[in-house]
Amino acid sequence: MTEGPVMVAMSGGVDSSVAAALLIDAGHEVVGVTMKLWGGPSDNGCCAVSDVEDARRVADHLGIEHHTFNFGDDFERDVVGPYVAEHAAGRTPNPCIECNRHLKFDRLLHRADALGFATIATGHHARIVETAAGPRLARGADAAKDQSYVLHVLEPPVLQRLLLPVGTITKADVRRLAADLDLRTATKPESQDVCFITSEHGRKSFLGDRIALKPAKVVDRAGVQVGAVESIELVTIGQRKGLGMAGGTDPRYVIAVDPEALVVTVGDSDDRLVHHSPLESWRWVSDPIDAAVEIQCSAHGAAAPGKIGSSQVEWTDPHRRIAPGQSVVAYLDDVVVGGGIAGRG
Repeated sequence: MTEGPVMVAMSGGVDSSVAAALLIDAGHEVVGVTMKLWGGPSDNGCCAVSDVEDARRVADHLGIEHHTFNFGDDFERDVVGPYVAEHAAGRTPNPCIECNRHLKFDRLLHRADALGFATIATGHHARIVETAAGPRLARGADAAKDQSYVLHVLEPPVLQRLLLPVGTITKADVRRLAADLDLRTATKPESQDVCFITSEHGRKSFLGDRIALKPAKVVDRAGVQVGAVESIELVTIGQRKGLGMAGGTDPRYVIAVDPEALVVTVGDSDDRLVHHSPLESWRWVSDPIDAAVEIQCSAHGAAAPGKIGSSQVEWTDPHRRIAPGQSVVAYLDDVVVGGGIAGRG
């Protein structure tokens, strides 16, 4: 058992609610905190006003203290601003990863330090495993709900201070425990979307309020125009719909986005596949691995085997192109061994 009280980040969802309950059951002194990150409208993420209230009422039900931290300015600077800038540059960002990097496991730890908490906990579905080289992040017990991809940026010093109580159980177990405890979040839907993009207005409206959206032509690999888009900032690699192309042809997919030339290039299914994917950055958790690892390129995508070269992924088998700006995460035996950002190419 950790020494001293544990600060549990409670988002207002079922996972963090059960995380707090499990820690209490294990004998920890627990204090719940909720980070108020987004001050604008939110109807589908983890930043709505109702989420703060749900967290507070769960904490009250569990008999623990609850506090709310307003990190709105930090969220705007470190998550929303870069999200907009990345789209303006024709890239596809991972705002949830940046939120974890800057807010949930940096800003929160600084606040924990100031308040005398040595340990924090969250409701993420991932595990921390001890190795000869120290603590490492690993996939959660529920493969379908694993969140190690969005947590891959956490450094070992953070992992030493972190508890992930639901990482060793399934989502069904979480729901069952929440129901047994009569928690108000037991049947609450999980958050899947970007919290600051509302389902009512969408990404186009959000970005359009912040940057000028530019139309672009859609061309095939020979450079012949075959369609058009209203906003190149909304286009991503692999996209098939919304490209203004005539129907009745074989499916075509976005294989390149050039925001400076205002050109989107499409190709057929085979054109989506590549043997190498460029990397703009890469960080090994420990020593470099000169062998095949399992590589994951999206939060819900399947991993595929490949090697990490000096500036690219070398796929064992042809792999779909990765959108620039997306995180690339490497695993070995379900343990995160490295991560980086996909480049343009």
